[in-house]
Amino acid sequence: MEKGFEVLEKMEYPGRIIIIGKSPAGDDVVMYAITGRSPSSQARRFEKEKKNVFVKPTDEKTLQSGNPDLLIYPCMQVGRFKWIAVSNGKQTPDILLQFKKGMSAVAALGNALGSWEFEPDAPNFTPRISGCVAEGAALSIIRRAADGTVSRSYFEVPKTPGRGKLIATYSGVNADPLPSFTGEPLDMEIPYATAREAATAFYKSLAPAKGRDDYRVSVAVVYRDTAGKIKFVIKNRNK
Repeated sequence: MEKGFEVLEKMEYPGRIIIIGKSPAGDDVVMYAITGRSPSSQARRFEKEKKNVFVKPTDEKTLQSGNPDLLIYPCMQVGRFKWIAVSNGKQTPDILLQFKKGMSAVAALGNALGSWEFEPDAPNFTPRISGCVAEGAALSIIRRAADGTVSRSYFEVPKTPGRGKLIATYSGVNADPLPSFTGEPLDMEIPYATAREAATAFYKSLAPAKGRDDYRVSVAVVYRDTAGKIKFVIKNRNK
């Protein structure tokens, strides 16, 4: 098991990242980050609106050089019962609609994502990654299979204090086309007592090796304590 964010330090380009787990004190933890290689991907920032985090443009003209439909979206939303949905695309609201008492987190993701596919951004075919923290917690990845069909995977995340699971869109290898993340979510420790500590460490872990390009865009961290109180922390590279 990796300590802190050491697993990310080994990835030159992970793309988008979701981490779900528990703090040492037992707070529910949801983290999301975006990295970008292209100018359009870099021209973004996170903005908090009430109990939601949105990906917004910092430069509309630069953003238009990419696909705005894939670049601008609600990445974190808090719904009924203060349950949390997170994803790397416009599927986030669909997850939110599934929050019902008694429904498992895996079932919520399965119901929400059944009609969604990987992103239409050939040749990368970026996976759609999603997660939710409800009565339980779960992660999902929708990938393009070798034969071009859609492969959907769902993973339950144990709620163990000080531990979590990480999933990303890419394997971490900076190549063309970008190789998709494979296998199950990665185990990691979450040793951070507060959302601010976690956000600082998360952002730092995505820093480039000496002489390499800095692909960091934004990170967002949510801590929800046992009383239901929610704390957001956002760190943007572009102010």
